[in-house]
Amino acid sequence: MIVVWFAIACAVLAVLYGLVTTRAVMSADAGNERMRQIAAAVQEGASAYLNRQYSTIGIVGIVIAVIIGILLGWHVGVGFVIGAVLSGATGYIGMHISVRANVRTAEGARKGLAHGLSIAFRAGAVTGMLVAGLALLAVAGYFLILLGIGVEGRGMIDALVALGFGASLISIFARLGGGIFTKGADVGADLVGKVEAGIPEDDPRNPAVIADNVGDNVGDCAGMAADLFETYAVTIVATMVLGSIFFSAAGEPGQVLQIMGYPLAIGGACIIASIIGTFFVRLGSSQNIMGALYKGFVASAVLSLIGIFIVTQLTVGLGQIAGQAYTGLDLFWCALAGIVLTGLIVWVTEYYTGTEYRPVRSVAQSSTTGHGTNVIQGLAISMEATAIPALLICVAIVVTYLIAGLFGLAIAVTSMLALAGMVVALDAYGPVTDNAGGIAEMAELDSDVRKTTDALDAVGNTTKAVTKGYAIGSAGLGALVLFAAYNQDLKYFIANPDTYTYFQGVELDFGLDNPYVVVGLFLGGLLPFLFGAMGMTAVGRAAGAVVEEVRRQFREIPGIMEGKAKPEYGRCVDLLTKAAIKEMIIPSLLPVLAPIVLYVVILVIAGRSEAFSAVGAMLLGVIVTGLFVAISMTAGGGAWDNAKKYIEDGHHGGKGSEAHKAAVTGDTVGDPYKDTAGPAVNPMIKITNIVALLLLAVMAHS
Repeated sequence: MIVVWFAIACAVLAVLYGLVTTRAVMSADAGNERMRQIAAAVQEGASAYLNRQYSTIGIVGIVIAVIIGILLGWHVGVGFVIGAVLSGATGYIGMHISVRANVRTAEGARKGLAHGLSIAFRAGAVTGMLVAGLALLAVAGYFLILLGIGVEGRGMIDALVALGFGASLISIFARLGGGIFTKGADVGADLVGKVEAGIPEDDPRNPAVIADNVGDNVGDCAGMAADLFETYAVTIVATMVLGSIFFSAAGEPGQVLQIMGYPLAIGGACIIASIIGTFFVRLGSSQNIMGALYKGFVASAVLSLIGIFIVTQLTVGLGQIAGQAYTGLDLFWCALAGIVLTGLIVWVTEYYTGTEYRPVRSVAQSSTTGHGTNVIQGLAISMEATAIPALLICVAIVVTYLIAGLFGLAIAVTSMLALAGMVVALDAYGPVTDNAGGIAEMAELDSDVRKTTDALDAVGNTTKAVTKGYAIGSAGLGALVLFAAYNQDLKYFIANPDTYTYFQGVELDFGLDNPYVVVGLFLGGLLPFLFGAMGMTAVGRAAGAVVEEVRRQFREIPGIMEGKAKPEYGRCVDLLTKAAIKEMIIPSLLPVLAPIVLYVVILVIAGRSEAFSAVGAMLLGVIVTGLFVAISMTAGGGAWDNAKKYIEDGHHGGKGSEAHKAAVTGDTVGDPYKDTAGPAVNPMIKITNIVALLLLAVMAHS
């Protein structure tokens, strides 16, 4: 399997790139003693949180791994462990470099904008390439191992799906727990610091300031890394599963492994393109930071298309594919559609969250008439922002389906995810520059340095919003591919009742005149709202606790406001760590248990046929509403955040004005929207679908 070895080689290349770039970042100057002390406090808090988070997740993971191993075989349990461990490792390593690059970016800003940008982006690129490299290595490596030990057919598919489940489970914990931590800190620090005490965001007198900086890393860096790791892995696995089902059914067993290797080859080619693309990120004479970052993104996209064309020709050929109505060239056009969709979603998200455009400026303008009008306009923008992405996704679905059916759609989504390395690099750049600005403020560096870090951070807010839009769009389409895999898997089992006796007599009925299908749709549609409510409530409780703690310190520790006494930063970090770990458990288990409970209840009431149909309908319901909830929350939250930044830049009265106070209120609503509940819906959608696939596998083995 030359294709698989090619994918593994590219994955190893991405990891090596990450190691070399890490050394380059770490060799940069870490600034003066005060800057190092602040950075060390952030490092200590971030490590303490992630250690406790992964210890908690590990207990849950071990239990699930044992259950899967008993029900489906040890090789399936091992797949789950591989996905979980590497997903966790990606987030942890990304956080490790991020919290060390922040102080170096602040010091680099002393030497100019270009130097600060270089350090921050290279730090982000480490996380990005590790996400793509380790995800591809996990899937391709375990695929090769399974082939080597003679596990093929359903056993191989089950093991790969379990690998995706392991990645997804870690992702939802990391996304939700990190989001609760970061937004609890951010909201608490803003409400007491900015609104009540009237001090700047990163003022060292604020007891929550270190927790706020820690949160940027465990939420935006580690959380996003784990999120896109699992989306990448799950999408490639789902595409491989669909390829296996379609080509096995077409009576072409010799082509099955070749087709299963095709998405791996796409991932490998795009890793090479993304690595080359990182060298295009250079600040031009215009000093346009976003333009410099987009150079790398565009270069990666163009080079990826060239690479995909080459691997398509070498893997499946450009002519007619045996047993199918489409050609290899048709699959390339589907990949092109996926790349174009990625670019369009990035552009639309920037439009709704960038300070240069109407949506953000309308929210800022509404702040001049009060807190209520700010919130109303922000909510309106959040709902409006769902329209264009939904239309784009609909067009992409129809176009790719007409070209090459469901497998064409799967290839389009795979090509979208193949750009994950560059996209995560842009995202991880955000918390690095945010922390750099905080360190510059707390270390009382020259105003010119703070001006440089502010410029870098302003772009970082947009890149974080843009990458969340990308993650949501790809997650929604990826979940649709998983739903297709569930549907095709179920048809396969029903068509082979002699082999899979549990499915004897089962009839699949997704008709809307079936009341159990309607129930499944309603319950699936409910899940993202209920999950989002749990996440928002958790942030509210955590932020409330931070508010009380900060008020207590201002009240009981004399001299804080005069700068004569040092706040107890560790108290807020510890408080949020405990709150995030406690609050993330129940919401994270909701998508795991929901399809199982629905299946069992409908099975008892109406039988197997209705139970499988109801679960399928649940999957479709969670995809549709989840996509809208996630886009609405992330775009709306980004608009609220940047409207505040727009006012702080001197518009509508600037800092301290009544408009600014109203914008801070809107931002406190938008923070858990865009950084906790919204992004966590991504893995939640896919977990529901993956659990349904594993449920089918368990029934097939019974």
